[in-house]
Amino acid sequence: MKTEFILFLMVSLLLVSCSTYSENELATFDQKIKAHTDSLGLDYEKLDNGLYVHILDKGNEDERIRMTDKVTFYYTGEFLNGDVFQEIPKEEALEYKVNELIIGWQEALMLLGEGGEIDVIIPPQLGYGSKNTALIPPNSILKYRLKVLEVR
Repeated sequence: MKTEFILFLMVSLLLVSCSTYSENELATFDQKIKAHTDSLGLDYEKLDNGLYVHILDKGNEDERIRMTDKVTFYYTGEFLNGDVFQEIPKEEALEYKVNELIIGWQEALMLLGEGGEIDVIIPPQLGYGSKNTALIPPNSILKYRLKVLEVR
């Protein structure tokens, strides 16, 4: 049941990711993320698309993950206030093609190789957008720690 729900969330991204935000809304999301990263005292890198990443371990640097790879990974997802909304433990790791995931995860995973680990902060336009899911309210900024176990 849990896996089917997660698949539903990820597939629903394809329908949601096309929603557009005004420049003002994007700037507001960015300000919230920047304030959060500053409060943590960690060096997050902001990518051109608005994604914030903090690589903990690049993993196998000889072979970075590609969009068509199938990746086995686990994660913890939380809101900026620290409330955890979902945790997938190592024992229940998920397996998906990178191109089946939300855009923020796609971008983050392709910075890593097998064994990599990353903290990523995903603004709504790269996550679930304005969609209201059972776990995530509309327009949520999401923070994940992703750990890659295997790449095929």
